[in-house]
Amino acid sequence: QVQLVESGGGLVQAGGSLRLSCAASGRTFSSYAMAWFRQAPGKEREFVAAISGRGGSAYYADSVKGRFTITRDNAKNTAYLQMNSLKPEDTAVYYCAASLRARTFMSEYEYDDWGQGTQVTVSS
Repeated sequence: QVQLVESGGGLVQAGGSLRLSCAASGRTFSSYAMAWFRQAPGKEREFVAAISGRGGSAYYADSVKGRFTITRDNAKNTAYLQMNSLKPEDTAVYYCAASLRARTFMSEYEYDDWGQGTQVTVSS
């Protein structure tokens, strides 16, 4: 099990940028696939981006491709989500998640450990 703490959310105007961070506990961080999901009010939680344990593979939802970038620093036990060209529809609570058994990387059911979430609000 790994404990996850997100940070970096906030209020930004449309077209702006934010970088989210997800700090993880434990000594085996590089064994975990890491992902970001988000949930807007009244909507189901949806996949945003994921990255493999050593960072060699990354996956993105179509809605964020070309705008968001997921990275990780295994020496710092931290995953990041760089969000550029933000749109009002990106407004949501963003959750970091970790998995030792990811297959598709894009299903929330493959992730066992979750952070508490950080709010991202994009104003028009």
